[in-house]
Amino acid sequence: MINKNEEYIVEIIDNGIDGEGIAKIDGYTLFVDGAIKGEKIKVLVVKANKTYGYGKILEIIEKSPDRVEPICPQYKRCGGCVLQHMSYEAQMRYKEEKVKKTLNKFLGDYSYQFNSIIGMGIPYNYRNKAQYPCQNGKIGFYSPRTHDVIENDYCYIQDEEADKLAKRSFELLMQFGNECYDETNASGNIRHIMVRIGKNTGEMMLVIITNKEELLGTEEMIDTLKNEFANLKSIVQNINSKSTNIIMGQKCITLYGEDYIVDTLGEYNFKISPLSFYQVNPVQTEALYYTAIEMADLKGDETAFDLYCGIGTISSFLSSKCKKVYGVEIVPEAIEDAKENAQLNNISNIDFRCGAAEELIPKMYEEENISADVVFVDPPRKGCDVELLNTIIKMKPKKMVYISCNVATLGRDIKYLVDNGFELKEVQPVDQFPQTAHVESIAVLERR
Repeated sequence: MINKNEEYIVEIIDNGIDGEGIAKIDGYTLFVDGAIKGEKIKVLVVKANKTYGYGKILEIIEKSPDRVEPICPQYKRCGGCVLQHMSYEAQMRYKEEKVKKTLNKFLGDYSYQFNSIIGMGIPYNYRNKAQYPCQNGKIGFYSPRTHDVIENDYCYIQDEEADKLAKRSFELLMQFGNECYDETNASGNIRHIMVRIGKNTGEMMLVIITNKEELLGTEEMIDTLKNEFANLKSIVQNINSKSTNIIMGQKCITLYGEDYIVDTLGEYNFKISPLSFYQVNPVQTEALYYTAIEMADLKGDETAFDLYCGIGTISSFLSSKCKKVYGVEIVPEAIEDAKENAQLNNISNIDFRCGAAEELIPKMYEEENISADVVFVDPPRKGCDVELLNTIIKMKPKKMVYISCNVATLGRDIKYLVDNGFELKEVQPVDQFPQTAHVESIAVLERR
């Protein structure tokens, strides 16, 4: 029996889904944050369940050649990055293996083409969006598996200017008498600070997420920030009075400037509003979209569906490669942005529709007789609704391109499609999130 506070010397036999090291003690599984496959370490058991537990590194006895010194001084305390202790080459190998192992878990020895991961040239300061929780007069990021905020002078994966704007705005909000939200009793006001930046335009948006509408020192804060940040184009207050882990509420009040910023991807311009989904790594997003479209091998006469289309980024990239594109998204603000983005880019062959894909697509297919030659899906982490998959199966498109940020739900959905008339042809991992355990994947399926 393994007990809390016991010490062991173990060998790390693998790395898990969140990057943690995995060791076995007489068949008992121990997860160890910060450990790398192949290392021999001395651990302290910090939590012991019946069949598995968690350990803390006390000493690294045999170090992996892939181990490097983390660049961030708060790395061990902050929950934002989990792989900084691995070289970037090792991070990419780990993510490739993660995708392979997870898909093989669902598909067994199924045969398909697996491509090497597309990595990033400079895997730092890539994020164009940052959401900072505020707590007890502090701004930062949550410590792993807690809601305790860890302060950090500088974040190595956020855009530098956006990071400065978030911290400066919080400093001013505190200076003018605002209080941080306390989730234990739903008191206080400032919940999160969010910053979006157009990496190619430099335009910045500040979003202050509050518990109530009252906000102290608004005019003074706006005047100060306008003078200090020349590219600040928008300041928005978002109201979220619910007791929830969801960061954003539905009500937005524009305090300064426009209610959107503009960024470019490829040859296209995009308006981005506070509630819109927009990929956080624009450098890798261009690689992701161009690769996905190339893998689809489009001929130019296809009708394409872009499901979970957000503000119409993939739809826009598809517009020059297809005869007709239908974009579907559940967030009304994102669909409005998508329509404006089509006009902004002089695109006339996209039909954007607002609603849940699993509800709209069956109606379009059954009531309007609209079907697709190729279907692109880029769902949230929970994957695709089974009703949507069933409609796609009924439509019998020639191809389906599935872009996923969660390889577990990707594997589950591919298994369902393979069992119902599709063949998995090719998988391409893309490193959208360096220094973290997340990985994006493109899977191409064809109808058998």
